[in-house]
Amino acid sequence: MDTNARPAVLEVNGMTCDDCARHVTAALKGAGAEDVSVTWRGGEARFAWPGGIAADALRSAVEGAGYRPGTLRLLGTGISKEGADGSFDYDLVVVGAGSAAFAAAIKASEAGYSVALVEHGTLGGTCVNVGCVPSKALLRAGELAWAAGHHPFAGLTTSSGPVDLRALVAQKDELVGELRQMKYADLVSGYGFAVIAGHGRFSGPEVLEVDGRSIRARVYLVATGASPAAPPVPGLAEAGYLTSTSALELTSVPRRLVVIGANAIGLELGQFFLHVGAEVTFVDVAERIAPFEEPEVSEVLTSVLTTQGAAVHTGAQVLGVRRSADHVEVTISVGERQRDLACDEVLVATGRRPNTEGLGLEEAGVALDGRGALVVDDELRTANPRIYGAGDVTGAPQFVYVSAYEGALAVDNALLGAGRRVDFTGLPRVTFTAPQIASAGLTEAQAAAAGYEVETSVLPLKAVPRALVNHDTAGLVKLVAEAGTGRLLGASVLAEGAGDVIQTAVLAIRHGITTAELAATFHPYLTMVEGLKLAAQTFTRDVEKLSCCAA
Repeated sequence: MDTNARPAVLEVNGMTCDDCARHVTAALKGAGAEDVSVTWRGGEARFAWPGGIAADALRSAVEGAGYRPGTLRLLGTGISKEGADGSFDYDLVVVGAGSAAFAAAIKASEAGYSVALVEHGTLGGTCVNVGCVPSKALLRAGELAWAAGHHPFAGLTTSSGPVDLRALVAQKDELVGELRQMKYADLVSGYGFAVIAGHGRFSGPEVLEVDGRSIRARVYLVATGASPAAPPVPGLAEAGYLTSTSALELTSVPRRLVVIGANAIGLELGQFFLHVGAEVTFVDVAERIAPFEEPEVSEVLTSVLTTQGAAVHTGAQVLGVRRSADHVEVTISVGERQRDLACDEVLVATGRRPNTEGLGLEEAGVALDGRGALVVDDELRTANPRIYGAGDVTGAPQFVYVSAYEGALAVDNALLGAGRRVDFTGLPRVTFTAPQIASAGLTEAQAAAAGYEVETSVLPLKAVPRALVNHDTAGLVKLVAEAGTGRLLGASVLAEGAGDVIQTAVLAIRHGITTAELAATFHPYLTMVEGLKLAAQTFTRDVEKLSCCAA
């Protein structure tokens, strides 16, 4: 391979299949390109461009293969290898120490770069400390407590007594400590990057100050995450309220709980407290709970929650909150009607705010959007070419796997010159209620807004054999397909284990699989994932007229 070859990418239009990618690969290699990698779905070819090979020769080769070449560009950081004084303290400095930060640090360390993380709080960020890990541990306990007293099987006697929340929280804290040590602290020495304790603030476009110490890096990554945000409700701050963080620290179950916000976090934590004995009321300004999911999902989950004893108020405005000696009162209006909700605690779950305050981003030349999130391009670069952003602080979908993906991608681009673009095609999302909500790709409304003509299939869970043997048919599978081609655009599952089921749909969406191909794929009988096959079959057949395992 030519040691002077530079990494490059060429846009290629007109590719529709793997054979197209092979033809373009052969054409570019024939023109002298090396280490060629072509993706027809991405519409691009990446290769090493040797010196002496003309751009016109590469373009002509692609045209000769029957395709249309687009923009051709060299890849690289565009960042000088020396600082103003001829040296840098580190190749990469990450502000933050959560999932995005660690993914970036590991990627850069493996490539031989010097790395430091700057963190003023607890190592590990949101997920392991106050998010995914602790909440899901408690949610599982709540599910078991509820199931012990509400199972559907004849001849089986079980019971559920009072929940010792203090013991559950202590067990949760022990798990968090173990995972923080194993998945974060132990990796610092394992990979050899530095952790600098303190608050980082940019004093200019190329310098980060950490408690009086000036640090220079070739590249910076801001990965400071996000924090719970509360709406400006009169009296809320004075009355006091729980957030998704403080709710996980309660050591006794509140008798009555009002949850403001009925999206993922509010639904998960609200149902947990419902399952362990609280009287729970959900309040949301949207016209339905889980407002970003399919309306069929919202309808069925509302029925589940109300059957379990919750109250649900949607299309509701919170007018005020006030605390008296023995209770809290939340005043809401629904249409023309106003009512007061008495409770012992209020949980606010109305969203999260990017952690950008106090970072000196204005001095660094980094732009923020109206919500305070970093403005980044599709390669995660900010307005300052030395500074990249990743994870929740950018306003990206707030999932730990997205943060990790973006942290690694930022390093690929900033230090390795990969020129990779963020691609959320088929991105899965899971709400860990019982039953779980899992979705991937576009909803019906999103697909229509994107200009697709669509056809849909909605399969109630009573048509899925696994649900029948579970004696639990509250749920559904919905598929959204492009009319004409049948290409799967989106999928939603409301069922036990939906978070595992959805991965099949993720792969189908990312790889352009049609509903006909999904229907013809083997799915094991008496599994919940069989619901995807049955839902795909309903585009052309009446599944109620099929026998078990019918193809």
